[in-house]
Amino acid sequence: MNAGDQVSDFELKDETGTPRKLSTLLENGPVVLFFYPIASSGGCTQEACHFRDMAAEFAAVGAQPVGISGDNVTAQSQFASTHSLGYPLLSDEGKKVAKELGAKRSWLPGGLQTKRMTFVIGQDRRIIDTVASETKFDIHADEALEILKKHKASA
Repeated sequence: MNAGDQVSDFELKDETGTPRKLSTLLENGPVVLFFYPIASSGGCTQEACHFRDMAAEFAAVGAQPVGISGDNVTAQSQFASTHSLGYPLLSDEGKKVAKELGAKRSWLPGGLQTKRMTFVIGQDRRIIDTVASETKFDIHADEALEILKKHKASA
């Protein structure tokens, strides 16, 4: 999916097992939905903790990060609590949302089927912009914040 495309109003369980709908997450502002391959792996931990450390900056532009991977609720819960992430982690075990947004690889087994991609989504469920890098873990939060600042300034 690309900028301007509308994301379906999906529902997935978060790290506590609570069902979360995209539309509900968007009620208070844009969502920075970042896909990561495997909870608690080195790069994914670095990326998730960078989003955590920038929480105040995201709040200042009225947005919230939401992590998503193919990990089950238990793995997401352990990841969230171990690193005190403080934002929702969604369990996309069937990789349905990853597939819809183009963040699913079909040629790799296991958890690596999820690409490291970030979607900045406006309250109308339309993609404002995307960030893609498999190896630059901090770039996702940094670029998403810049996208949000530019979007807010032009609104």
